[in-house]
Amino acid sequence: MTTSTDTTATHPDEPHGGNLAGRLNWLRAGVLGANDGIVSVAAIVVGVAGASTSTGAIATAGAAGLVGGAISMALGEYVSVSSQSDSQRALIEKERQELAQDPAEELDELTQLYVAQGLSRDTAATVARELTAKDALRAHLSVELGISEDDVVSPWRAAFASAAAFTIGAILPLLAMLLPPESIRVPVTFAAVLVALALTGAVGARIGGGSTTRATVRVVVGGAVALAATYGIGLLLHTGGIA
Repeated sequence: MTTSTDTTATHPDEPHGGNLAGRLNWLRAGVLGANDGIVSVAAIVVGVAGASTSTGAIATAGAAGLVGGAISMALGEYVSVSSQSDSQRALIEKERQELAQDPAEELDELTQLYVAQGLSRDTAATVARELTAKDALRAHLSVELGISEDDVVSPWRAAFASAAAFTIGAILPLLAMLLPPESIRVPVTFAAVLVALALTGAVGARIGGGSTTRATVRVVVGGAVALAATYGIGLLLHTGGIA
């Protein structure tokens, strides 16, 4: 007989246990937040550097972009996760009430759902009874709605994680632009940003089980385009005497 421990040992790369949806949600928020911080602030400081050599102007623009971006990311994540959490809690409460009001009908419904998945009527009835005896609400949420009570994420935690990830990502291009000598700070920033994007893309793909090469190329190319575009605009403004 194969236990869950045996299965995990046999297939170490497959997520057989734990809250996979929750882990992927945190991964998404963390990777997107860091990438947005890197690209957004890098684009700002590189664009300003293309138009002006003033360290004060670059630092001011970068700091404003960091603070504004972190707040924006936190607010967006809070609103998004709040809506999702409210919907999930409403569905969970509805299912809980239905189980309390008519458990027999809910047992029959669960049996029918397993039959629809391909089990025989007798097997489906046995599975439904055993899972109902263990945790009726969890069984119904899993089969009917594809969720669990563990999937409900705190909006505040999500907002903080998103803002923190953005800030960590944004600090890199800001320091890369301000610390080196003026003559090399733009190429240093380009190099640092592209390396950082390659790392975040590779780490995100590795944890999520996706293609490392495809994810890395995608974020690096996107970041390079953003930096080239903003730097080019800064140069045009400087050349035209606007900045």
